[in-house]
Amino acid sequence: MAIEVRVPTILRSYTDGQRAVEAAGDTIAELLTDLDAKFPGLRARLITDDGALHRFVNVYVNDEDVRFLGALDAKLGDGDTVTILPAVAGGAVAGGAVAGGAAALS
Repeated sequence: MAIEVRVPTILRSYTDGQRAVEAAGDTIAELLTDLDAKFPGLRARLITDDGALHRFVNVYVNDEDVRFLGALDAKLGDGDTVTILPAVAGGAVAGGAVAGGAAALS
């Protein structure tokens, strides 16, 4: 089963610069395991130590947020497209420094 996975710029160092890669799996969890076998270290950037999606990572299957489809148990089908998007947070510039903010995936 071929699934296209769209990779954000911040994670492309794990995929040799590729914007999109193919992986297989019946669920998001299986897909991430397959991705990690092909691109070691990628899964660790997406999954917490507790085995859940990191809260600063958004994953979509055909434009649907996996958190509403069963998270890591979300089912996948042949030809689906999975998009990984890091959440971006920032703050206001105060006195020349950025106040607040979060650095996900770093």
